[in-house]
Amino acid sequence: MITENQIEDTLSGMFSDIVFSDEPAGLYDPLRYMIGIGGKRVRPRLCLITYALFKDSFDEKILEPAAALEVFHSFTLIHDDIMDNSDMRRGVPTVHRKWDSNTAILSGDVMSIDSYRRIAKAPAQVLPEVLELFSTTAAQVCEGQQYDMDFENTRDITMDDYMKMIGLKTAVLIACSAKTGALIAGADKRTCDLLYKFGYDLGLAFQITDDYLDTYGDSSIFGKKIGGDIINNKKTWLLTRAMEKGEELENTGAIDPAHGKTALLRAMDMKAGNEAEKTAKIDKVKEIYEALGIDEDVKYEIIKLHAQAMNYAGLIGLGKVRYEMLHRYADRLIGRNK
Repeated sequence: MITENQIEDTLSGMFSDIVFSDEPAGLYDPLRYMIGIGGKRVRPRLCLITYALFKDSFDEKILEPAAALEVFHSFTLIHDDIMDNSDMRRGVPTVHRKWDSNTAILSGDVMSIDSYRRIAKAPAQVLPEVLELFSTTAAQVCEGQQYDMDFENTRDITMDDYMKMIGLKTAVLIACSAKTGALIAGADKRTCDLLYKFGYDLGLAFQITDDYLDTYGDSSIFGKKIGGDIINNKKTWLLTRAMEKGEELENTGAIDPAHGKTALLRAMDMKAGNEAEKTAKIDKVKEIYEALGIDEDVKYEIIKLHAQAMNYAGLIGLGKVRYEMLHRYADRLIGRNK
């Protein structure tokens, strides 16, 4: 059986040695830059883990498709940063800031194409299914991004809307990663489907954890300033839950109006043009969250989704050692500091 140390060593080598075309440098340097700034390698790691559940060694038939998942994810980040007008990514300038938006768009495009070149190196016997899964997932990620942008112009959304959006934008690619490793390893359909469900629920928990950390994390550990979602009125699990819960409690008279939906809407309208205004807005929204118990609700939701994911893993019948490998991955993903 492939060990977790072997997986880490393989991941390290995979991205330190990854090769893109040399010329034109203006097109390919941003790809090298984007891969070089690192990240948790959440998706290729899961792909290698699910492959390792059924195989005893790695070879090119899994390494290139696993790399494709990270390359595709990096492409989405390049384009997301343009759409969000973000200046920093993982503590360094975003591609469109370091170069320009036109370069970032074109480099992102070629990064997407490169991901398909790598995924197409899956074994011939499973290539049609792997390609179909990858292509469906790629379209779903774009759909999720569109919903996210649509929600910017919506005052408040339902929790069903929010969960659908993060399911598409975040969870499906993690689910795809889990299933791809199993498919290439030759696992049966039931197992592949259960691993997809494992990855999907874990992906939901991962995104909601990110929402939580943006409000309650430690900026020195999280890698960016805390409260950015609040300042930008971004639709998160916390805001969505606070809107729904605040309205319900306000309508029944079960909460002080100063901490209900009406107060939250006023807080969202607070100015955030300078640091003092930003701090005041963050503090006010957090005050409302805590009065509504949102800080505890979100922790419960993360734990619930983690448990659902592990339940799917348990149904596979992997045995103790392999099940615990998945459990450690899930624990690190949800309990992460970044």
